Amino acid sequence: MCDYSLHGIENRLAEENEVLVVHRFYSGSKGLTAPEYLKPCEQPKSWIAALRKMFAAQPQVCAVCIPDGARLVLHGTSAALRRAHGLSATEAVTFRQLSANAGAYRDAVEFRNGARVLLQELDEGQQVEVLALSSKAADSTLAIPEEVADSYSAGGPQIPSFIGRFVR
Repeated sequence: MCDYSLHGIENRLAEENEVLVVHRFYSGSKGLTAPEYLKPCEQPKSWIAALRKMFAAQPQVCAVCIPDGARLVLHGTSAALRRAHGLSATEAVTFRQLSANAGAYRDAVEFRNGARVLLQELDEGQQVEVLALSSKAADSTLAIPEEVADSYSAGGPQIPSFIGRFVR
């Protein structure tokens, strides 16, 4: 969900179709956040306004947590990661929590080729698009076993000939 190092930071669950960015939080760890949390604050126009801002509570950047198995798209993958793992600049990935150990970075993305990369290895500012919060929601097509694939046509399922003789 969220790396152990982000648990002390305000957080929320990601939403489908949301675009997030990799961000280094004040704890030093990288995680995901929404771009609107990173917008710069307006500069004070007077010295009194600057003084008020200095003593006011500063807004915190909210961590956005992703559940294990969520389907994502990484945009702008670094050249170093592309070379190291044979990737493209834009890749569909599955979010993975590699362990439950409290003292280790555990949030990662898994590429189609099986490569797993910790969020800590992604570049700050990289865009991550949330397709679905579970792998089941992203799989909208039905996988048909090869042995019965010839029973399906463009018009929909047909009764296979070996069963048809019993169902008349």
